[in-house]
Amino acid sequence: MTRLNETHDPSARSWVASASEPGTDFPIQNLPFGVWRRRGDARPPTVGVAIGNQVLDVTACLMAGLLADGVVEPAAACANPSLNALMEMGRDAASALRRALFALLKAGSDAEGRTDLLAPMDEVETFLPAQVGDYTDFYASVHHATNVGSMFRPDNPLLPNYKWVPIGYHGRASSLVPSGTPVRRPHGQLKGPHDDAPVFGPSRSLDYECEVGFFVGAGNALGETIPIERAEDHVWGLCLVNDWSARDVQSWEYQPLGPFLAKNFGTTVAPWVVTLDALEPFRAPRFERAEGDPQPLPHLDSPADRERGGFAVTVEVWLRTERMRAAGEGPTRVSRGSLADMYWTPAQMLAHHASNGCNLQPGDLLASGTISGPTEESRGCMLERTWRGANPLTLPNGEQRKFIDDGDEVILRGWCEREGFARIGFGEAAGVVLPAG
Repeated sequence: MTRLNETHDPSARSWVASASEPGTDFPIQNLPFGVWRRRGDARPPTVGVAIGNQVLDVTACLMAGLLADGVVEPAAACANPSLNALMEMGRDAASALRRALFALLKAGSDAEGRTDLLAPMDEVETFLPAQVGDYTDFYASVHHATNVGSMFRPDNPLLPNYKWVPIGYHGRASSLVPSGTPVRRPHGQLKGPHDDAPVFGPSRSLDYECEVGFFVGAGNALGETIPIERAEDHVWGLCLVNDWSARDVQSWEYQPLGPFLAKNFGTTVAPWVVTLDALEPFRAPRFERAEGDPQPLPHLDSPADRERGGFAVTVEVWLRTERMRAAGEGPTRVSRGSLADMYWTPAQMLAHHASNGCNLQPGDLLASGTISGPTEESRGCMLERTWRGANPLTLPNGEQRKFIDDGDEVILRGWCEREGFARIGFGEAAGVVLPAG
């Protein structure tokens, strides 16, 4: 079932002029939600909506009487310092509120010229979009899994369960940080292939992972499952995620139980959550499996998911070293991939997560795992991009990188673009690496 409506009209224009500028991430057709407040304001943050280079204060719109009775309850939930209350109301409530805000922001509305409802983005601070109770990281790119497997298990790169089940692990919610927060290089146990014993020290192979996360809206009770046909009713929206990784720590500790300290020291989350309604024009067929691959089991399969379970989201990683910043140079792009290349869809990941009766809750974050494609440029981490350091990247200023150095800033960007629709974006998820303490 398509949810295309007037909010997807590419000719629609906002009275917020910057929302119509070419290349903006936040035209009126997007309207992602996030948590913000003006810099220097001691009051708790609230929920706002990105429009052009401004943030719309949803609570101020409600107090000004600009929102109809049908969306008063979801608008009132935006007075909270997180999106959890709005997420708990489910996807339909957010959809209704988004349509009301679209009407309010459209050129010619009764609110036109009400700049008191807006705050310039360069004058606000943003926060984690939700209070995340649980964070799950998946491994949904077959290209990434095959590349990494071939480095460590050249004779058996892809384990037999991969094409049957969405592989994931439970991450650490407490170390999720909003974009702009520095990330400190972690310590850990390190053991090289020729070392007799491990040593404890700073990671020498710090890496990023370019991912897209999705937040759970309405949850399910403990012991209940979520059929794949209804999975997207529980997916509230998508955002950019950088799940930092200490590769040398991980290679020593991950057997037999998987990632632990190598992954839980920091995960950068972008501030803006793009709703599934905004993403409706950018649906894509599910990843086409190679001949001979098993088809998903019935609880992970549906006609709708096959036809439109993927999302054509372009994701990029940009790198700016300390030397580049000192010279006033901008970042350089090191990879570009697509969420449409993922072997498993968000609906499959969520349905699988709840298939044993696990109770997902509003604000839970599920991430895709590293987004990698079939080309070298589309590899979404340095482990793949430099092939475990064997092929260092040479940057435009002559610097080389095998992994991420202290002082490096990693910036994730994402957007959707399709003929006949307005381009929408995800903003940025950025973080600078600090030396180990």
